[in-house]
Formats: sequence, structure tokens, C-alpha cells
Amino acid sequence: MAEFVKQRRRLLQLSQPDLAAKAGVGLRFVRELEQGKATLRLDKVNAVLQLFGHEVGPVPVSRSPEPE
Repeated sequence: MAEFVKQRRRLLQLSQPDLAAKAGVGLRFVRELEQGKATLRLDKVNAVLQLFGHEVGPVPVSRSPEPE
């Protein structure tokens, strides 16, 4: 996710402060998101992703077949 946000931000030629302002989150949050911080508030992550037409949601986990 960190790389996705960073690439999209750069594609739109936004600085980190610009992205933070447009998403309504703090600059520190954007920096932590782009650095891949493991614990982030989901509502804030979605606020950023919505600028790119995306959101976080449940995704099925691929599981290896259990041995018999």
C-alpha cells in the first residue's frame, strides 16, 4: 500500500503536504503511510485512498490446502 500511495501521489504531481491537505489528514500520517507503518487508522487510510478512487476492504486470503 505504501508504494501504491507514493506512486499515485507522484503521478498526480502532489507533494506530501498537498496530499495531506486534500485528504484531510496530517503530514505525519502521509509520511508514515508511505513508509509502510504497520498500524494506521483505517478511516485515514481510506481518506487518502479515496483521492485515487480506491478504498481498503476485506479481501479473501488464499490458503494452502491442508495436508490430509
